[in-house]
Amino acid sequence: MTSRSDDTSAELAGLESSESALAGVFPEPKKLNGHGPARIIALCNQKGGVGKTTTTINLGAALADYGRKVLCVDFDPQGALSAGLGATVHDVVNIYDLLVDSSQNPEDAIQHTGTKNLELIPANIDLSAAEVHLINEVAREQILARVLRKVANDYDAILIDCQPSLGILTVNALTASHGVLIPLECEFFALRGVALLIETIEKVRDRLNPALALDGILATMYDPRTLHSREVLERVQETFGDRVFKTVIARTVKFPDASVAAAPITEFAPESPAAEAYRQLARELIVRGAVA
Repeated sequence: MTSRSDDTSAELAGLESSESALAGVFPEPKKLNGHGPARIIALCNQKGGVGKTTTTINLGAALADYGRKVLCVDFDPQGALSAGLGATVHDVVNIYDLLVDSSQNPEDAIQHTGTKNLELIPANIDLSAAEVHLINEVAREQILARVLRKVANDYDAILIDCQPSLGILTVNALTASHGVLIPLECEFFALRGVALLIETIEKVRDRLNPALALDGILATMYDPRTLHSREVLERVQETFGDRVFKTVIARTVKFPDASVAAAPITEFAPESPAAEAYRQLARELIVRGAVA
């Protein structure tokens, strides 16, 4: 027997879901006649556990399903993106090798995934040594940009999964990118760090990459049953306005299950609301002009 509060929560969850669907109807994108040059997007937030890797995998897969050729770059020494896409990370050329050895060909590091049109440059714990190695390099903030420039014409989108920090690796990702997508957990402490991140983005734009744009803030791990989650989402929308995506990613057990299966949610549970949310995000990015 359910309580009145349970019924109210369920009704509210249904209402929120309905409103989200109404707010985020975006048309199916047109097919492309060719590929490239890529628009490079850094998925960035100095707070961990906000959905950067989940978004990189599933947004990449959704864009690939719409015929876009996508390269995901694992730029976190933890290698979660590589694991989430079932990549080989040892005894292969990886992103660390490309950063420290300019003679390495980026094409040698690219791995195919189980998803058509979705490819990956992997990372492993070796990347943790990159900051020490790069500290004495000339134009150290631009090394990733030089790497990606060699393959950008082969893709429509390059998604960089950044580590949870604002160190030299993240600055490299921002310097290499045309846009930034900020996944933001619907939780108060996650909200507090956004101002610092936007300040960092503005500094990179001012000093290193004048073309850098904030593509948008993506609300993740949203639970419409909790007042806290609803209040945080409302606060984000009031503060950042149109810079917040209409698409909202709700919390679901499907994401960790898909991670264990090393498959995007669009393949692991293609009919789930979570899969549709990432397809909607892909359509919204295309409508906004952030991806061709």
